[in-house]
Amino acid sequence: MQDLDRAGLARLRERPSVRRALAALDGPGAETRVVGGCVRDALLGRAAADIDLATTLLPETVMARARAAGLKAVPTGIEHGTVTLVAAGEPIEVTTLREDVETDGRRAVVRFGGDFAQDAARRDFTVNALSLDAAGHLHDTTGGVADLQAGRVRFIGDPATRIREDALRILRFFRFHARFGHGAPDAPALAACIAARDSLDRLSRERVRAEFLKLLAAPGAPPMVATLSDTGLLARILGGVGEQGRLARALAAGRPAPLAALAVLTREDAERLRERLRLSRAEHLELERYADALAAARDRPALAEPEIRALVAEHGLEAASGALAVLAGEPRPALPPDLDRILGALRAGPPLVLPVAGADLVARGLAPGRGIGRALARARARWLALGCPLDPGARDALIAHALEDAVG
Repeated sequence: MQDLDRAGLARLRERPSVRRALAALDGPGAETRVVGGCVRDALLGRAAADIDLATTLLPETVMARARAAGLKAVPTGIEHGTVTLVAAGEPIEVTTLREDVETDGRRAVVRFGGDFAQDAARRDFTVNALSLDAAGHLHDTTGGVADLQAGRVRFIGDPATRIREDALRILRFFRFHARFGHGAPDAPALAACIAARDSLDRLSRERVRAEFLKLLAAPGAPPMVATLSDTGLLARILGGVGEQGRLARALAAGRPAPLAALAVLTREDAERLRERLRLSRAEHLELERYADALAAARDRPALAEPEIRALVAEHGLEAASGALAVLAGEPRPALPPDLDRILGALRAGPPLVLPVAGADLVARGLAPGRGIGRALARARARWLALGCPLDPGARDALIAHALEDAVG
């Protein structure tokens, strides 16, 4: 059981933006509360980045009251009852209480309501259904406080019903458990996620990508991804299997998703992930660089400092260090005990760039043309084999090597 920070609720309510928004909207004949993740985070002693309010006021009235109080009001989703206020320089999303009329698993048809308990019941997890009123009273109609204390992520009501309303809740369940849960995931919830696995195929790749990358960034990602793999859900998401040991080492080393965190093994994996997760061109190229660095590192039985410098020069510092992070502890290649020192020095030092240019060769008498490219290739091969030295003496030796047998 973990202790909750009740004082965090007071800090949330006294946040200037929250105080101004509640003062504008709460009053006789209407009620507005702080709801959802920001209340949960306040109880955990965390400052929430996003503030959400729920209100019994209709959207048009929300806008009118906010503007009368000197707040900017933008109808960002007014057809769904959502208005964004700007108070004390901070955006706050205000949504009129709603009731689901019907849903097809991707989008819901709703109507406006006035019952906070009913609004809480339509949310996904108990820990996300807490609300805080303007007087500072915490409202919990689903058992969210007890679940938060126990580190338990539990669907509200019947898990299968919640998932039918929105299949993305399968991934959200794993992400929230990775962030807030302790121990094994809730058994009824896990069973419902497995039973509804086919519904993942109906989700847009963009929604899957966003949720999965958030999962990878959560503190408890490795065991949750392992559970996804064991249950066959990971294959549905990625179109293939993941390498769990490498994933855990990548995340432990702080590698950013989607680089080493996805633990790709080959360029083919990078291509598959680009399609499955709708990766940007830059993200895909990052994965390819990582895959190439991983293949180059694994091609050697051992890597000493010169080979590590060459790996960085060939593939870039981020891709090379990401590959070495996930290979640590594997039989091949053997890595030096002072790897962190080597990478730290490379990070702090000058870029590893071949210290010879075509102009240097022309100045030594080599005629311009194709011979320049061949000579530079000879210099680069020797430079990499020597561990990428940058001192002036090495530069002169590289130029001499490049000019050997060259025809001017």
